[in-house]
Amino acid sequence: MTMTEQTTLTKDEAALVGDHQDRLSLSTLLRSAAVFILLGLMLVGFALAEPAFINLGNLMSILQAVSVVAILGAGVTVTLAVGGFDLSIGAVAASSVMAASYAMIVWQLDAFATVPIVLALGAAIGCINGFLIVRLRVPDLLATLAMMFLLSGLQLIPTAGRSISAGLVLPDGSKATGGYDPTFLLIGRYSVFDTIPVSVLLMVLVALVLFVLTERTRIGRLLYATGGNEVATRLAGASPARLKTLAYVISGTLASLGGVIIAARVGRGDVSSGGSLLMDAVAASLIGFAVLNLRRPNVLGTVVGAVFVGVLLNGLTMLNAPYYTQDFVKGAVLVGALALTYGVGRNVDR
Repeated sequence: MTMTEQTTLTKDEAALVGDHQDRLSLSTLLRSAAVFILLGLMLVGFALAEPAFINLGNLMSILQAVSVVAILGAGVTVTLAVGGFDLSIGAVAASSVMAASYAMIVWQLDAFATVPIVLALGAAIGCINGFLIVRLRVPDLLATLAMMFLLSGLQLIPTAGRSISAGLVLPDGSKATGGYDPTFLLIGRYSVFDTIPVSVLLMVLVALVLFVLTERTRIGRLLYATGGNEVATRLAGASPARLKTLAYVISGTLASLGGVIIAARVGRGDVSSGGSLLMDAVAASLIGFAVLNLRRPNVLGTVVGAVFVGVLLNGLTMLNAPYYTQDFVKGAVLVGALALTYGVGRNVDR
């Protein structure tokens, strides 16, 4: 083989390598932006099919509807970051709805006393979860599952299984004389400038704070390190036990915040208020793995995942799709997101 032929062959190989790298770069870019591209296509498609969909009021309604799911999903995300999983968030949120209602209607407390008490309740439940998991070494799924069942039953005892509203008849036969504080109701019903619901602002605030905490601080790096390698976390001078407990405290507190928003929105303590919150929050956090192709729990992805599902369900509702198809649609979206993140991405990277 002559020197010229060798040079030509080398150039051909270089061209092939270049083409392969370009295809990898393009596929990586598409995977990173896939959720945003699909979200944009949905917005355009639903707007063309039903012009009222793109109305500002409807878009704010979507964000208000997903705000609680996004907040709870952010809590799940933090526990996933430390290698755990919180199955109790739906029950914590439901218990917080009942606790807030009980505090105002039975104990006659105002909003400024009720909200801190409910948030402290969520933090305390997170501490108990952390104690079970870290100190007693109960597997996280079992510990939080047990807490879920415990709270689901406990929230029904003070009212003998009845929902809480004004004039509630207590187990001893007396009537509750309190009512919802109007200031408390503003959390779920008031809109800033008659446009942006308070719950949406709370969702954005939670997302920003947790994004900075998990992505821009040493604590955040240690949280992820704990989920990846506890030995490395100890060598870095941190305590995996404390970090795991912190994650569950954050999760419990955010679940209680979600419960406060629900209570303020519906204005009563509904015993079935936390029915689908767990699965919706988990779905949002797992869809978040596909956002920006990060393939790890992240708060930004969780919020985007919640909005993605919210837009999809709202659009289908406006197009008169049967309500019983919603769970199927959420499942299909979750399967697609995970397949995109793990299956397709792995094949292309090879």
